[in-house]
Amino acid sequence: MSKVIADARSAVADLPEGATLLVGGFGLCGIPEELIEAVRGLGRTGLTIVSNNAGTTEFGLVQLLRNKQVRKVMASYVGENDVFEALMLSGTLDVELVPQGTLAERLRAGGAGIPGFYTATGVNTMVATGKEAREFDGREYILERGITGEFALVHAWKGDTEGNLVYRKTARNFNPLVAMAGRITVAEVEELVPAGELDPDAKALLLERAEARPLRAALKLSAAFGGSNAALVLTAVFAVSGAVLIFVVNRLWDTSPAAGEVHIPDVG
Repeated sequence: MSKVIADARSAVADLPEGATLLVGGFGLCGIPEELIEAVRGLGRTGLTIVSNNAGTTEFGLVQLLRNKQVRKVMASYVGENDVFEALMLSGTLDVELVPQGTLAERLRAGGAGIPGFYTATGVNTMVATGKEAREFDGREYILERGITGEFALVHAWKGDTEGNLVYRKTARNFNPLVAMAGRITVAEVEELVPAGELDPDAKALLLERAEARPLRAALKLSAAFGGSNAALVLTAVFAVSGAVLIFVVNRLWDTSPAAGEVHIPDVG
């Protein structure tokens, strides 16, 4: 089945109300600006945002906060954002602060189909409140849950027509982890190159169909990750403006008891 996506707005059009939205970036470095703006334009509300931070007062995810689309934010840093501060202090916004390394590992675990893991970070602090604790080799650890989301938005430097991605230097940051953990992952790419030119960081394994048009390149990819535990369908489009390449990844997670349920609709 051919699926052509003309722009960023179309790429996120099926984002549901109340979805968990994972977003790559660190500060304003490596954030998917066009996709964030597209979500703002859709007007979906009740969103749970999982990201390293929520942007600044003027840029990034603050666009969704200003538009009153966000119910909850899970992040490791929330400074430099007056809008976020006002919403949090008024009780309008639910906030969960997560240690940065723990946030990265929770996303990685979710993307790998791991429902939870133990870490010493946060023991005997507010972070440990309500969490299972166990002792290993004489040291106490707390249980943290893996995170996945209905949608993930990432930024990459280059992408090819088969869906392979390359991140650039510090703009890499949380993007690979976020890309793994989304049931549907949309990647905003700076430059589109022909297949075979990249040594990719993220790979699409099997090309089913490709179609090229002026200023547009649409394709459908199917790939397997982790044996038969996950399937991938990837659709890509070079935006009409010629500025942004949008990859959409639909990942069907195995829900068998062996793989575990990694999706947490309410990640609080």
